[in-house]
Amino acid sequence: MTTLQFERAGAKLGGARHLVVLLHGYGADGSDLLSLHEFLSDVLPDTAFVAPNAPFRCTSNPFGFEWFPIPWIDGSSETEAAVAAGQSYAILNDWLDEMADRESVDASRTALVGFSQGTMIALNVIPRRRETIAGLVGFSGTSYLLPKGEQILSRPPVLLVHGENDEMVPSSNLQQSADALEALGFETATHLSRGIGHQIGPDGLAVAREFLVRHLIES
Repeated sequence: MTTLQFERAGAKLGGARHLVVLLHGYGADGSDLLSLHEFLSDVLPDTAFVAPNAPFRCTSNPFGFEWFPIPWIDGSSETEAAVAAGQSYAILNDWLDEMADRESVDASRTALVGFSQGTMIALNVIPRRRETIAGLVGFSGTSYLLPKGEQILSRPPVLLVHGENDEMVPSSNLQQSADALEALGFETATHLSRGIGHQIGPDGLAVAREFLVRHLIES
């Protein structure tokens, strides 16, 4: 069985009351997002932060990883991208079960934070899981791969954050994704970071902090 290598920070193993899973974007790795724990730990005490590497080496950046290839960037085919994405969904789904057992933290005390391709993966996998997590934060992503109808088994609250000047994933995806989620019954909030490109801006991070506190700690 293929599993995912990951990095971890925060509460000691066996001592976590909450779990935040951080899913990186195309060409990056787990450490790229794990640094977010430095901005979240003070408001999320007793929380473990885990950040896996995607299962495939990135075609266009061999030092990084990808959840699936992107045809217009790396010359892959749509079929290759779809096959890899399906494999990533299955691998991540199993890995999330492994993490829940390893950390002894159930879904109601777990949140996911994704960036770009990590957001797309999260929006595909999490709604297919029967147990509803506390919340999902998606930076700079799109709901293009959001499952439909009877494929959706859970509807956690979702926060979508996007940079106004995103050159990789146009900011128009923010409202389109929110509309798609709301049409499927998800409680959805959005935030547009003015003057920000394909990255996480300080204002977006502040909104994410508030969202995670509300759904992980206060609820």
